[in-house]
Amino acid sequence: MATPIPGPPGLPLLGNLNDIDPTDSMMTSLGRLADTYGPIFKLNLGGEEKLFISTHELMNEVCDEKRFSKTVSGALEQIRNGVEDGLFTAYPGEHNWEIAHRVLMPAFGPISIRGMFDEMHDIASQLVIKWARFGPKEKINVTDDFTRLTLDSIALCAMDTRFNSFYHEDMHPFVDAMVGLLQESGARARRPAIATYFMRSAQQKYDADISLLKEVAKEVVAERKANPNDKKDLLNAMIKGRDPKTGEGLTEASVLNNMITFLIAGHETTSGLLSFLFYNLLKNPAAYQAAQKQVDDVIGRGPITVDHMSKLPYIEACLRETLRLTPTAPAITIQALPDPARDNLSLAGGKYEIKPGQPIICILPKIHRDPAVYGDNAESFIPERMLDEPFSKLPNNSWKPFGNGMRGCIGRPFAWQEAILTTAMLLQNFNFRFDDPSYQLHIKQTLTIKPKDFFMHATLRDHVDPIYLEKQLHVDTSKEGHATEKDRMIESTASPGKAKNPMLILYGSNSGTCEALAQSLARVASGRGFHAQVEPLDSAVGKVPKDQPVVMISSSYEGQPPDNAAHFFEWVQNLEGNELGGVRFATYGCGNHDWVSTFHRVPKLLHAGFEGHGASQIAEIGLGDVAAGDIFNDFDKWQDEQLWPALGGSGDVEDESGIEIEVDTDSRRSKLRQDVKEAVVVSNQLLAAEGVPEKRHIVLKLPTAMTYKAGDYLAVLPINNQKIIRRVLKWANLPWDAMLTIKTGANTTLPTGHPVSAMDVLSAYVELSQPATRKNIARIAASASDEAVRAKILALAGKDFEKEILAKRRSPLDILEEYPSAALPLGDFLAMLPPMRIRQYSISSSPLADPTIATLTWAILDTPSKVADSKRFLGVASNYLSSVEEGDRIHVAVKPSHGAFHPPNDIENTPVIMFCAGTGLAPFRGFVQERAMQIQAGRKLAPAYLFIGCAHPEKDALFKEELTRWEKEGAVQLFYAYSKASDLSKGCKHVQDRLWAERECMVEVFNKGAKLYVCGSSMVGEGVASMTKRIYQDSVEAKSGSKSDEEIESWFQSIKGERYASDVFT
Repeated sequence: MATPIPGPPGLPLLGNLNDIDPTDSMMTSLGRLADTYGPIFKLNLGGEEKLFISTHELMNEVCDEKRFSKTVSGALEQIRNGVEDGLFTAYPGEHNWEIAHRVLMPAFGPISIRGMFDEMHDIASQLVIKWARFGPKEKINVTDDFTRLTLDSIALCAMDTRFNSFYHEDMHPFVDAMVGLLQESGARARRPAIATYFMRSAQQKYDADISLLKEVAKEVVAERKANPNDKKDLLNAMIKGRDPKTGEGLTEASVLNNMITFLIAGHETTSGLLSFLFYNLLKNPAAYQAAQKQVDDVIGRGPITVDHMSKLPYIEACLRETLRLTPTAPAITIQALPDPARDNLSLAGGKYEIKPGQPIICILPKIHRDPAVYGDNAESFIPERMLDEPFSKLPNNSWKPFGNGMRGCIGRPFAWQEAILTTAMLLQNFNFRFDDPSYQLHIKQTLTIKPKDFFMHATLRDHVDPIYLEKQLHVDTSKEGHATEKDRMIESTASPGKAKNPMLILYGSNSGTCEALAQSLARVASGRGFHAQVEPLDSAVGKVPKDQPVVMISSSYEGQPPDNAAHFFEWVQNLEGNELGGVRFATYGCGNHDWVSTFHRVPKLLHAGFEGHGASQIAEIGLGDVAAGDIFNDFDKWQDEQLWPALGGSGDVEDESGIEIEVDTDSRRSKLRQDVKEAVVVSNQLLAAEGVPEKRHIVLKLPTAMTYKAGDYLAVLPINNQKIIRRVLKWANLPWDAMLTIKTGANTTLPTGHPVSAMDVLSAYVELSQPATRKNIARIAASASDEAVRAKILALAGKDFEKEILAKRRSPLDILEEYPSAALPLGDFLAMLPPMRIRQYSISSSPLADPTIATLTWAILDTPSKVADSKRFLGVASNYLSSVEEGDRIHVAVKPSHGAFHPPNDIENTPVIMFCAGTGLAPFRGFVQERAMQIQAGRKLAPAYLFIGCAHPEKDALFKEELTRWEKEGAVQLFYAYSKASDLSKGCKHVQDRLWAERECMVEVFNKGAKLYVCGSSMVGEGVASMTKRIYQDSVEAKSGSKSDEEIESWFQSIKGERYASDVFT
């Protein structure tokens, strides 16, 4: 008996229209439905029931052209309104398609494509020159410029027509008309047909777009007919070609339809491919460096020729892997052919019954990520799996970005040569970095997909001058001396006073701490006789100066470099020889001791890499621990005791620069941070009972197109408590509506050059509660005119510093309030304050429940201040979140968690064991909610086990009713450990104790391939890790064996990252 095909219930008339998120790409919605319902599901869209498949097993079956054929339905059928029976949109068996296919195939043969190289090179050179002239500071709209490139390439190569897109600010009108056609065709396919009759303005625009496309095509054809030539291009093939089978040529209408088809298909998918490729390369520095190295090894600095195209296998692998993860034509629609021998048709060996002619949409992004083919790392960008040999061994039909069989993409060789050429030229001449290092991929979809809001910066390699570059693109200049940007630079007019020595400060920072240290060092440097430039580490790839000291300040994130240092880190790891000879450098590293095995890994490797490749150390490496809460003092100590004595440079505290500020109390302007977006509070509820620490749960409506996975973080940009802000205003004698103008060019992360509300600066831009550093104290003391007061303030930085400042978390504001005679300028006060950091919270929901909703679950930090009984120490973000109400808007951004801290890909066969305490439950509520949604959709999952630590079942057993309901549904099995009621949890007070009590069952589950996840404080992390090792030792001894401590630790390290993922916090 056939298995019913699952799917969400629909509504009358609308069908499943509401199951497709109109604010996001359709592929995102379909992927989410595939995660919920499994390898096949059905939807009613536009009044027609359609099937959707998402595994290689089913894809391989429907690629059998004896049983299945391409069908033109949905959006593709609507596009026929514009291009009728063109090659892409013709119905199976249409006569015009057969003629056009046979006539045009030779135009895309190897010789023809090779002959188009020079014209492709011409257009690609225009792109290179444009980006070279932009310079490294200009923000590049990646998808727009790749669209210009590919449109101009297909027009010139195939039709000998120049659109000259790089010489106009706006896109060619053809592009806007094409986007209009694709978008409206997609919208028509999703809505009931009757709705179109009532949408007159949409119909008028649709008709106008189609008319413009046809006019462009007519003009191109008319120009060729008026000025004929013998060029063997696509246009002449369409006009003059004859079908070798029938002797027929293309009709005039067929010429126009295929002209439009090639102009659309010939550029839209390739521009998406190149955009996704550069996103992937920037996100994966090791692949970026390998691709660039291959270009350097194969091509060098000379011009690229057609013979190079077959000698860049790694770039081809990168392109294949990009198309695997993000096929720019993301779906293929198939239909089952009638079978005279059978009444009923089926899939999967009779498991699913299907109807002849019923559309079957193959969701390529899911099929290409099938763990049965690509393993547990199917979501990762790994070009090595797409090198020629492993690529040739992939199962049939597991990589299908160019379609299937006879209806596969005819222009694939054209697109492939264009993509290889463009990629090689760009990597040969530029180093690239993200405009926003934390950018996460968002998809923009018409019929094809592209990255949305993707920007990057391009820096010319080897300091080449843009004018010299034009010569280099066409002539081998490798043996010539060449001008550099530095050679041509006009020296700026020296500022009044003594000239200062240059210094470069490079930082790698995600949360903002290392950037704040860099800005702080730059201000100190000014008083020491240096003019410091502050830049992210990635900006210095291939261009570390040798004529000035270089200071690197970087953190590690689980052993990985920060987002804006990843390419620099990879570049250093791949250096050979003494490339950094003559560089003088110093390194300061930030780390967190909770990550023992990777503590300071990145700064240490950067330091060793510089030394190993010829650079000379200015000072010993400095290392600070953010978990110890004293990172700013540690940094100041390293500066004063290591860096400045080695660099020389005179100066004292009073010479350090603050920030020049003008105060204006007559006008107002607000400027918000741009790296976060607004979410709307739906609800905010208290979870815990009285007598235990306060815990809350907030439900947020996410900004449009913001997506997440179970296990990800939501970064919150908080606002300082109003009580603390009023204290600053009172100290500074400022009215609440004062405006500040910070001088442009100041070393600060604050907005400069225009008036900003003092309330905005104090609430959203600076940390007001950060403990004072010794340097802060010295600066405050220097502002006091009374010697006795100055001595008292300075004493705080002496032997009792840890007791009086750090232990009490005494801030600069606390000291200034305590000593009101200290006349510290407001600019100096603001210069002391680190920039407001985002706080990351584990998301406690699953997008399968509602992709537009994310929830957070957290504990409130509100304790008596150790400075004075009348004050309280308030956690900035936890209290901010506790204060917001329904309808309020807060600024958030999704931050992906560590790759292993997500539910397993193969959920049917991989058991899950989770451990948490307190609000460490947050991500696992998302995990279990996701499983509950999948079980409700009819999926069969491997078992899951959740160990929860809390105080008492009646006090702080968070989400107990909900979790118990999900347990009854089979989504999870719960094991509690109550620290205040251990008699109710088998005598276990902590989760590691409960793990030991359940060890026999858990060992059995682990041996079946289970993955382990831990979330909570460092005590929870250490406790579960220790117990896991103990159980392993116990199981070994039970088999009459034994392991040394070193062997046990080696085993434990071998499962971390693969089968054991932890997310611990201080």
